[in-house]
Amino acid sequence: MHITYPKISKDINNNYFITFYANNRRIRLYSSKKIGRNTHPNRYNGEEQIEMAYVLAAEVYNHFRNGGKLLEKENQKIYCHKDYLWVALKKKKEANYSNHYLKLLDRVYLGITENLGSQNLSSKSLNSYLSRYTNSSSFNTIKKHLNALLEGAYAVGMSPKIEYDKRSRKTKAKLHKPFDDLSSVLSEIKDFNFNLYLCCLLTYGCLLRPHREIRLLTWGDFSEDLSFISLSGDQNKSGRNRIVPVPTYIKKLLQPGPKENNIFSKNQNPFNEDYFKSLWTKFKKKSKQISKNQTLYSFRHTGAIRLFEKTKDITKLQKAMGHSSMRVSLTYLRGLEIAELKEEDMPMV
Repeated sequence: MHITYPKISKDINNNYFITFYANNRRIRLYSSKKIGRNTHPNRYNGEEQIEMAYVLAAEVYNHFRNGGKLLEKENQKIYCHKDYLWVALKKKKEANYSNHYLKLLDRVYLGITENLGSQNLSSKSLNSYLSRYTNSSSFNTIKKHLNALLEGAYAVGMSPKIEYDKRSRKTKAKLHKPFDDLSSVLSEIKDFNFNLYLCCLLTYGCLLRPHREIRLLTWGDFSEDLSFISLSGDQNKSGRNRIVPVPTYIKKLLQPGPKENNIFSKNQNPFNEDYFKSLWTKFKKKSKQISKNQTLYSFRHTGAIRLFEKTKDITKLQKAMGHSSMRVSLTYLRGLEIAELKEEDMPMV
């Protein structure tokens, strides 16, 4: 099929769309729904809206270059592996996964279907795709997402299962080193940027994860007296409802606004996914106190150590951290160089 690369335009209502020619037929699309995917640029605002328009252009172009067609009906018949993977990816996008996770799934989908056409996947093609990744961490990450995509395809009917090398590669453990002089580090961050300072305090004092749970906080997530933060299952990694207390030293810094407003951006639109990551990178270059293995998550790890040292209660730590099981919390503590613990050592209920 001859296809031109999509051109991005904006209509009179400030909605983005793409136009392109496929076999001399002019096509206009506002989303990727007609190719069975779930990219909708006009559900976003500002820079994210135009960024997603570019994503739409790329995925539509790759779809047609790989032999795809426009869906005429919602329940289009599935003919080959590529169609099953497409449906699996669509279902993933309809669920409440992070944008980072979905982008990696997109990357894997495009990678394994790049030259597939109407042919089916094979052990050889999957192993060949994975062999592109020489870095062990990248290899394991891509393999994990590949497995998730394939399991989704099997769930909607793709068979038989494809056997390929599923062994993970050994990687060196990377620890988020806790802080020894926490007060001094926090003081330096406060002078650098208040939003980053508040994020670090919430990561340490409330044991929340910075890039999603904290970045997306609204005033409506706080109780009326600011004593608690309530997160629904779709707001945190564990998928379960979670309520965490807010320490007094954090409450004193909060200046509530409308419930629908994000606590950092002061409006309904949160900052982008890399907001705190970028601030931390800039701060780390400037700081003389931060070591190589200290990240934003080091505040969460430091808080976990302080909580465990204070309570000696692994169950409280598990609930406070939002871990799925006690085993996860034990592994977490071992990684933070706390005395070796085994599950059988812990008090039973």
